[in-house]
Amino acid sequence: MAESRKPIPFSPPDITEAEIEAVADALRSGWITTGPRTKELERRLCAFTGADGFVCLNSATAALECALRLLGVGPGDEVITSAYTYTASASPIHHVGAKIVLVDTAPGSYEMDYMALSDAITERTKAVIPVDIAGRMCDYNQLRSMLQLNRAKWRPETDVQRCFDRVPIVADAAHALGATWHDMKCGSVADFTTFSFHAVKNFTTAEGGGLAWRLPRAAADPMAWNAPATPAVTSEELYRRVMLLSLHGQSKDALAKAKAGAWEYDIEFLGWKYNMTDIMAAIGGVQLDRYPALLARRRQLIERYERGLADLPVTTLEHYGRWGASSGHLMLVRLDGREEAFRNRVIELMAEAGVSTNVHYKPLPMMTAYRKLGFDIKDYPNAYKQFRNEITLPLHTLLSDEDVDRVVAELARAMEQAEAEGLGAATGESAAEARLQAYIKRMDETGGWSGDAAPRAFAVGDEEQPVSPEDIAREMEDR
Repeated sequence: MAESRKPIPFSPPDITEAEIEAVADALRSGWITTGPRTKELERRLCAFTGADGFVCLNSATAALECALRLLGVGPGDEVITSAYTYTASASPIHHVGAKIVLVDTAPGSYEMDYMALSDAITERTKAVIPVDIAGRMCDYNQLRSMLQLNRAKWRPETDVQRCFDRVPIVADAAHALGATWHDMKCGSVADFTTFSFHAVKNFTTAEGGGLAWRLPRAAADPMAWNAPATPAVTSEELYRRVMLLSLHGQSKDALAKAKAGAWEYDIEFLGWKYNMTDIMAAIGGVQLDRYPALLARRRQLIERYERGLADLPVTTLEHYGRWGASSGHLMLVRLDGREEAFRNRVIELMAEAGVSTNVHYKPLPMMTAYRKLGFDIKDYPNAYKQFRNEITLPLHTLLSDEDVDRVVAELARAMEQAEAEGLGAATGESAAEARLQAYIKRMDETGGWSGDAAPRAFAVGDEEQPVSPEDIAREMEDR
């Protein structure tokens, strides 16, 4: 096979001899389950994220379920998340017995529509799960505003819930380790933050995940959000409870039991099995050593993609701006004005050329399990519009600059061929909607989503009903 035709995989793990040697050292140590390497990785990740506490677990899904159980979420409760995400953002809600409430995205956005979120909050709402998709953190100012507007509906029932004076935020940051939002690190912004260390993630332990938390602060703290000055539960107590949740409710883990004469333990409740092993943590320790360089390389790759794609009729997600920096996890690209058939044909043609791509995401209401729960994609038109022409290009630190150039060239060729095959443009999009998409793109680029720069439909704290694309387009033209 010619070098120019070598396969370009979508997202292989970046593993060096250093990770391999660290795993070998763990195996030789005789301690391969949860032990000193796991505890050390927790300590380092807590410092890296700026969190109050951090627990390493066996997946981000386990971390999200632990967060909900810490909060005491269960039957009769409701938890809100985005319709535009992977199932792991929502399935833990079902696992704890609560009701899944899905919210559509804002027009032209991968994030939840924050006014729709506000409308979805009830007295039964016990958590909101925003999704930091592709490594870009959500607009936590807008999210905060919506939760503040609905403080009167908050009904805390457990000691952890009583730490907050509004609905708690449990961020799905599976993609976002290392991201920042207005100089604050992911893991120190939301109340609880869940991370994935799966093999395809920027930072991997093969499988694995983490849960970080930040307890309410005094009113002087900009992220306090009027929370009680003295939390009802300490960070140390939260850590103890997660340890119990993650190991069958057992009062001692294997490391604690290994101390001389310390064999005896209690089962405080019937828990689960979510712990990370020292083999996994050994990989993570080396990955964390390398992580600043890995993040820097991802930024170089994204910026090269952006230059290469500039002349194509596509829209990319902004990863770096006034609001901060993403972790650069996914290269999300929308094929402007195209439909599913066109996008799918482009994926096929690129695969034939040896370039692997993906789609992030097929909205949850389109999935069988969620349709059985009563969800219908017709109720989530904005999420569907994001999905219908989205393609995710390869983005990983084993890519060369030449690989990126080839991906861009293959995308251009595939789009040209799909066009020649008559798949053409999308139908049914009004001129106002097209102008709205252009405005949204400009606001993303300038970081202008607040104050006088924002259309009234997106204003922080605005209590008006959502307005139509035509209304927004008229307002844009008046500015």
